[in-house]
Amino acid sequence: MDISAVIIAYNEERNLEAALASLKGVVSEIVVVDSFSTDATFRIAKKHTARVVQRRWTNYADQKNYANGLAAGPWILSLDADERLSPELREELLALRSSFKEPDCAGFSMPRRVFYLGRWIRHSGWYPDRRVRLFRKEAARWEGDYVHESLIVAGRIERLKGDVHHFSYHDIADHLDRINKFSGLGAQKLYARRKRCRAVHLIVLPPARFLKSYFLKAGFLDGFPGLVISVLNGYAAFARYAKLREIWKKGERIEPFPD
Repeated sequence: MDISAVIIAYNEERNLEAALASLKGVVSEIVVVDSFSTDATFRIAKKHTARVVQRRWTNYADQKNYANGLAAGPWILSLDADERLSPELREELLALRSSFKEPDCAGFSMPRRVFYLGRWIRHSGWYPDRRVRLFRKEAARWEGDYVHESLIVAGRIERLKGDVHHFSYHDIADHLDRINKFSGLGAQKLYARRKRCRAVHLIVLPPARFLKSYFLKAGFLDGFPGLVISVLNGYAAFARYAKLREIWKKGERIEPFPD
């Protein structure tokens, strides 16, 4: 089983080293597409692989599809720069590679576990958060113009048990910065679909998101981090629709691929 690991990155010097190190010995090659980072991302990538390409940012799906096209292997392991393979997942991937039988599926899903505010999150709607990250190159394609790209896979998906470890936020400030960025992109996506902001989106949806995360998804079992996650889930919903209302008020024109 010939696997190419693919990572897209921009200013990921804090995360990329660990992500690349976790891939060593597991994959046949590592491909990194860097969007002209202004920090040490490019230099770190070159330490680990010769397959480093710089390309101007378009959007998540397009960038990932471009990176997949550079991979030589028939199987692609797609990893974000702030993720890494757990020891258990490494063992499963090594077992797949050493098997004499080619898998008869189109891809494999794996759970993703987030490390947040000093602890592993096991509830709050953040786990198991299964994602298809190992797939046949010719059977899959990323879609989505703005944010939350999705992988479309033609064929059957099998399940792996080992976690992808996700180090998504350095602290609460970083979490808020990310919400500000992605709520804006989410509002643009809704605007492009001609969706409107209603009172229910601003008044009912945010507390509903909090209640779902904190109680229905047992966020209270994650302690203080679970409370923060649940509150910010509600805030993220409010910010997205408030920004959508702002776009309609201003009559802004949203380009298909914003900078």
